[in-house]
Amino acid sequence: MKELQALGYVGVGGDLLDEWRAFGGGLLGMQVVDSAKSRVTLRMDDRKQRFIVDKAQEAGTCVFGWEVADSAALSAIAGRVEAAGVKVTAEPQNVADDRFVAEVISFSDPGGNRVEVFHGPLIADEPFQPGRTISGFRTGAMGLGHAVLVVPDVEAARVFYMDVMGFKLSDYMGELFKAYFFHINGRHHSLAIIQGPEKKIHHLMVELCSLDDVGQGYDLAEQMEDGIGVTLGRHTNDFMTSFYANSPSKFMVEYGWGGREIDPENWVASELHDGPSMWGHERYWLPDDARALALEQRLKAARDGVRQPVQVMDGNFNKMTGSCAWWDGLQSKKG
Repeated sequence: MKELQALGYVGVGGDLLDEWRAFGGGLLGMQVVDSAKSRVTLRMDDRKQRFIVDKAQEAGTCVFGWEVADSAALSAIAGRVEAAGVKVTAEPQNVADDRFVAEVISFSDPGGNRVEVFHGPLIADEPFQPGRTISGFRTGAMGLGHAVLVVPDVEAARVFYMDVMGFKLSDYMGELFKAYFFHINGRHHSLAIIQGPEKKIHHLMVELCSLDDVGQGYDLAEQMEDGIGVTLGRHTNDFMTSFYANSPSKFMVEYGWGGREIDPENWVASELHDGPSMWGHERYWLPDDARALALEQRLKAARDGVRQPVQVMDGNFNKMTGSCAWWDGLQSKKG
């Protein structure tokens, strides 16, 4: 099962259109391309759209659009979902046109989230114009980023996404909160699910091409009332340096840089024992006892010397002279 390629788009229901224009364009740096009275759509790259806020969609709900290569791949996924006892709808052409894709199907996951699978995304005629000065988003074959969902039955969701939809397990954790992380391409995870009392989107991650984009975004978010949901920090599993901004729709948007790229064909899943973050990432959304545990996990990571190399792209770094005993020792162990 290799049909799924990437997270292609996300749709959010609600009427906070002015707020999303300011947040999506002014803070995140996306391009506002549709400012109709009923919706706002945002670009991140050469695609016609990546993010949709629609008054016609029920407030607080989200749509997740997963990309496949062609109609045959779409049919294969539809067949497996129907075989699992889930109703699949072949959406009419007007819905595909609304999504700027060739063909789209929809169904619900075990938590009641609307899932769409599509092929044939349309490319924009005009170059991407960011809403503020940023270097751009790391998308392409990796997709727009990742989504993290809170689900009441995390085991049922895990079985559905792995056995039916074809996601592969990246890693998992049981302490602090129970979570599974899944990949479908070189991005460490395009989807994660967290056990929780109610269905909701926890956060959406977008990755920038420059660390300075993230730092400047952090300054902007700090000027907003209740703008920061999670402070600046670095994750243990995907190595992302990021902070989380509170969006107008009450879920968070992780704004990150330096995410890990894996080999999806040879990846071996493992349990996380060092907590979700090496440093930082004070999670204001957690209750006090869980925040205390998260802090202890980070302090233990510091005591244990948990370190990971910085992940960079060509053109995004200058190599320095000098030597580093830690890095030299790491390389000698590999040899």
